[in-house]
Amino acid sequence: MFKTHPKWIVIGGCILAFLSAATNAGFLIHLGTSVSHLTGDVSKVAVDLARGNRQMAIEAWTLLVAALSFVGGAMAAGYFIHHPSLDLDRPYGRSVSCIGLCLLGAHFAMESLTWLAVGLAAFAFGFQNALATHYRGMVLRTTHLTGLLTDFGVNLGMRLNGHDIALWKLVVPGSLIVSFFIGSAVGACIVLWWQLPFALLLSMAYLFGGLCWTAFKHLVMMRRP
Repeated sequence: MFKTHPKWIVIGGCILAFLSAATNAGFLIHLGTSVSHLTGDVSKVAVDLARGNRQMAIEAWTLLVAALSFVGGAMAAGYFIHHPSLDLDRPYGRSVSCIGLCLLGAHFAMESLTWLAVGLAAFAFGFQNALATHYRGMVLRTTHLTGLLTDFGVNLGMRLNGHDIALWKLVVPGSLIVSFFIGSAVGACIVLWWQLPFALLLSMAYLFGGLCWTAFKHLVMMRRP
Protein backbone atom coordinates (compact mmCIF):
# COMPACT_ATOMS: atom_id res chain seq x y z
CA MET A 1 0.00 0.00 0.00
CA PHE A 2 1.28 3.46 -0.92
CA LYS A 3 1.91 5.53 2.19
CA THR A 4 2.73 9.16 2.87
CA HIS A 5 3.66 11.17 5.93
CA PRO A 6 0.66 12.47 7.93
CA LYS A 7 1.78 16.09 7.52
CA TRP A 8 1.16 15.81 3.78
CA ILE A 9 -2.44 14.91 4.55
CA VAL A 10 -2.82 18.23 6.37
CA ILE A 11 -1.07 20.14 3.57
CA GLY A 12 -3.37 18.55 1.01
CA GLY A 13 -6.37 19.41 3.17
CA CYS A 14 -5.26 23.04 3.39
CA ILE A 15 -4.94 23.24 -0.41
CA LEU A 16 -8.42 21.78 -0.89
CA ALA A 17 -9.86 24.15 1.74
CA PHE A 18 -8.22 27.11 -0.04
CA LEU A 19 -9.65 26.11 -3.43
CA SER A 20 -13.16 25.37 -2.17
CA ALA A 21 -13.27 28.66 -0.25
CA ALA A 22 -12.10 30.64 -3.28
CA THR A 23 -14.76 29.01 -5.45
CA ASN A 24 -17.49 29.54 -2.87
CA ALA A 25 -16.57 33.21 -2.54
CA GLY A 26 -16.85 33.59 -6.29
CA PHE A 27 -20.33 32.04 -6.33
CA LEU A 28 -21.44 34.19 -3.40
CA ILE A 29 -20.37 37.37 -5.18
CA HIS A 30 -21.42 36.39 -8.70
CA LEU A 31 -24.69 34.56 -8.01
CA GLY A 32 -25.42 35.32 -4.37
CA THR A 33 -25.49 31.66 -3.34
CA SER A 34 -23.14 29.33 -1.52
CA VAL A 35 -22.08 25.98 -2.98
CA SER A 36 -19.72 24.57 -0.35
CA HIS A 37 -22.08 24.78 2.63
CA LEU A 38 -25.84 25.27 2.75
CA THR A 39 -26.67 26.34 6.30
CA GLY A 40 -26.85 30.05 5.52
CA ASP A 41 -28.88 29.51 2.37
CA VAL A 42 -31.48 27.44 4.26
CA SER A 43 -31.84 30.27 6.78
CA LYS A 44 -32.05 32.86 4.00
CA VAL A 45 -34.87 31.01 2.20
CA ALA A 46 -36.73 30.61 5.49
CA VAL A 47 -36.42 34.36 6.18
CA ASP A 48 -37.62 35.20 2.66
CA LEU A 49 -40.57 32.86 3.16
CA ALA A 50 -41.51 34.67 6.36
CA ARG A 51 -41.26 38.03 4.58
CA GLY A 52 -43.31 36.88 1.61
CA ASN A 53 -40.47 37.64 -0.81
CA ARG A 54 -41.57 37.09 -4.41
CA GLN A 55 -38.13 35.76 -5.29
CA MET A 56 -38.61 32.97 -2.77
CA ALA A 57 -39.58 30.38 -5.39
CA ILE A 58 -36.41 30.96 -7.41
CA GLU A 59 -34.24 30.90 -4.32
CA ALA A 60 -35.95 27.79 -3.01
CA TRP A 61 -35.42 26.02 -6.34
CA THR A 62 -31.74 26.96 -6.35
CA LEU A 63 -31.37 25.76 -2.78
CA LEU A 64 -33.08 22.47 -3.62
CA VAL A 65 -30.76 21.92 -6.57
CA ALA A 66 -27.72 22.74 -4.45
CA ALA A 67 -28.78 20.47 -1.59
CA LEU A 68 -29.62 17.50 -3.79
CA SER A 69 -26.43 17.97 -5.76
CA PHE A 70 -24.33 18.20 -2.59
CA VAL A 71 -25.84 14.94 -1.33
CA GLY A 72 -25.35 13.41 -4.77
CA GLY A 73 -21.68 14.32 -4.72
CA ALA A 74 -21.23 12.80 -1.28
CA MET A 75 -23.03 9.65 -2.45
CA ALA A 76 -20.75 9.39 -5.48
CA ALA A 77 -17.67 9.66 -3.27
CA GLY A 78 -19.07 7.05 -0.91
CA TYR A 79 -19.87 4.68 -3.77
CA PHE A 80 -16.65 4.99 -5.75
CA ILE A 81 -13.79 5.70 -3.36
CA HIS A 82 -14.84 5.91 0.28
CA HIS A 83 -12.79 3.88 2.70
CA PRO A 84 -12.86 3.90 6.52
CA SER A 85 -9.18 4.81 6.58
CA LEU A 86 -7.00 6.80 4.22
CA ASP A 87 -5.71 4.60 1.42
CA LEU A 88 -3.69 6.54 -1.10
CA ASP A 89 -3.79 3.68 -3.57
CA ARG A 90 -7.32 4.87 -4.25
CA PRO A 91 -7.91 7.34 -7.12
CA TYR A 92 -7.80 10.59 -5.15
CA GLY A 93 -5.98 12.35 -7.99
CA ARG A 94 -8.68 11.47 -10.48
CA SER A 95 -11.29 12.47 -7.92
CA VAL A 96 -9.78 15.94 -7.59
CA SER A 97 -9.63 16.19 -11.38
CA CYS A 98 -13.33 15.26 -11.55
CA ILE A 99 -14.07 18.13 -9.17
CA GLY A 100 -12.23 20.36 -11.63
CA LEU A 101 -14.35 19.06 -14.51
CA CYS A 102 -17.54 19.85 -12.58
CA LEU A 103 -16.33 23.41 -11.99
CA LEU A 104 -15.39 23.69 -15.64
CA GLY A 105 -18.96 22.77 -16.55
CA ALA A 106 -20.22 25.29 -13.99
CA HIS A 107 -18.15 28.00 -15.68
CA PHE A 108 -19.81 27.43 -19.05
CA ALA A 109 -23.30 27.24 -17.47
CA MET A 110 -22.81 30.29 -15.26
CA GLU A 111 -24.59 32.88 -17.38
CA SER A 112 -27.31 30.93 -19.19
CA LEU A 113 -28.14 28.09 -16.78
CA THR A 114 -27.54 29.41 -13.29
CA TRP A 115 -29.23 26.47 -11.57
CA LEU A 116 -27.00 24.02 -13.46
CA ALA A 117 -23.85 25.93 -12.50
CA VAL A 118 -24.89 25.84 -8.84
CA GLY A 119 -25.77 22.16 -9.09
CA LEU A 120 -22.44 21.18 -10.64
CA ALA A 121 -20.45 23.17 -8.09
CA ALA A 122 -22.47 21.80 -5.16
CA PHE A 123 -22.00 18.25 -6.48
CA ALA A 124 -18.25 18.89 -6.69
CA PHE A 125 -18.04 20.10 -3.10
CA GLY A 126 -20.31 17.39 -1.77
CA PHE A 127 -17.85 14.99 -3.35
CA GLN A 128 -14.85 16.86 -1.91
CA ASN A 129 -16.33 17.09 1.57
CA ALA A 130 -16.93 13.34 1.56
CA LEU A 131 -13.22 12.82 0.95
CA ALA A 132 -12.59 14.02 4.51
CA THR A 133 -10.21 11.74 6.33
CA HIS A 134 -8.94 11.34 9.87
CA TYR A 135 -5.72 12.85 11.16
CA ARG A 136 -4.96 11.21 14.52
CA GLY A 137 -8.68 10.84 15.13
CA MET A 138 -9.63 14.37 13.99
CA VAL A 139 -11.92 14.64 10.97
CA LEU A 140 -10.52 16.97 8.31
CA ARG A 141 -13.31 18.73 6.44
CA THR A 142 -12.36 21.00 3.55
CA THR A 143 -15.53 22.79 2.41
CA HIS A 144 -16.83 24.49 5.57
CA LEU A 145 -15.58 25.62 8.97
CA THR A 146 -18.24 24.68 11.53
CA GLY A 147 -16.61 21.46 12.70
CA LEU A 148 -13.11 22.90 12.51
CA LEU A 149 -14.05 25.93 14.60
CA THR A 150 -15.69 23.62 17.13
CA ASP A 151 -12.59 21.40 17.39
CA PHE A 152 -10.33 24.43 17.68
CA GLY A 153 -12.47 26.11 20.35
CA VAL A 154 -12.96 22.99 22.46
CA ASN A 155 -9.28 22.05 22.43
CA LEU A 156 -8.18 25.63 23.11
CA GLY A 157 -10.55 25.87 26.06
CA MET A 158 -9.32 22.58 27.51
CA ARG A 159 -5.69 23.63 27.06
CA LEU A 160 -6.33 26.97 28.78
CA ASN A 161 -7.95 25.06 31.62
CA GLY A 162 -4.76 23.11 32.17
CA HIS A 163 -5.58 19.89 30.34
CA ASP A 164 -2.76 18.15 28.47
CA ILE A 165 -3.90 18.94 24.92
CA ALA A 166 -1.30 18.34 22.21
CA LEU A 167 -0.38 21.43 20.20
CA TRP A 168 -1.20 19.75 16.89
CA LYS A 169 -4.87 19.63 17.94
CA LEU A 170 -4.83 23.42 17.63
CA VAL A 171 -2.43 23.71 14.70
CA VAL A 172 -4.32 21.35 12.36
CA PRO A 173 -7.80 22.94 12.53
CA GLY A 174 -6.16 26.37 12.77
CA SER A 175 -4.25 25.77 9.54
CA LEU A 176 -7.40 24.69 7.72
CA ILE A 177 -9.32 27.70 9.03
CA VAL A 178 -6.59 30.10 7.89
CA SER A 179 -6.43 28.37 4.49
CA PHE A 180 -10.19 28.75 4.09
CA PHE A 181 -10.04 32.44 4.99
CA ILE A 182 -7.18 33.15 2.59
CA GLY A 183 -8.96 31.20 -0.15
CA SER A 184 -12.11 33.27 0.37
CA ALA A 185 -10.09 36.48 0.12
CA VAL A 186 -8.35 35.33 -3.06
CA GLY A 187 -11.65 34.25 -4.61
CA ALA A 188 -13.13 37.66 -3.84
CA CYS A 189 -10.12 39.38 -5.40
CA ILE A 190 -10.41 37.27 -8.55
CA VAL A 191 -14.00 38.45 -9.04
CA LEU A 192 -13.97 42.00 -7.64
CA TRP A 193 -10.48 43.30 -8.38
CA TRP A 194 -9.13 41.29 -11.28
CA GLN A 195 -12.53 40.50 -12.86
CA LEU A 196 -11.37 37.09 -14.06
CA PRO A 197 -13.49 33.96 -14.69
CA PHE A 198 -13.09 32.47 -11.22
CA ALA A 199 -14.74 29.11 -11.94
CA LEU A 200 -12.56 28.56 -14.99
CA LEU A 201 -9.33 29.42 -13.15
CA LEU A 202 -10.16 27.30 -10.13
CA SER A 203 -11.30 24.37 -12.25
CA MET A 204 -7.88 24.47 -13.92
CA ALA A 205 -6.24 24.44 -10.48
CA TYR A 206 -8.21 21.33 -9.49
CA LEU A 207 -7.48 19.60 -12.79
CA PHE A 208 -3.77 20.41 -12.60
CA GLY A 209 -3.53 19.32 -8.96
CA GLY A 210 -5.33 16.06 -9.62
CA LEU A 211 -3.19 15.22 -12.63
CA CYS A 212 0.01 16.07 -10.75
CA TRP A 213 -0.97 13.86 -7.81
CA THR A 214 -1.85 10.97 -10.11
CA ALA A 215 1.44 11.28 -11.98
CA PHE A 216 3.44 11.54 -8.74
CA LYS A 217 1.68 8.55 -7.19
CA HIS A 218 2.32 6.35 -10.21
CA LEU A 219 5.93 7.50 -10.38
CA VAL A 220 6.50 6.55 -6.74
CA MET A 221 4.64 3.26 -7.07
CA MET A 222 6.74 2.31 -10.12
CA ARG A 223 9.82 2.54 -7.90
CA ARG A 224 8.47 0.15 -5.28
CA PRO A 225 10.28 -3.20 -5.11
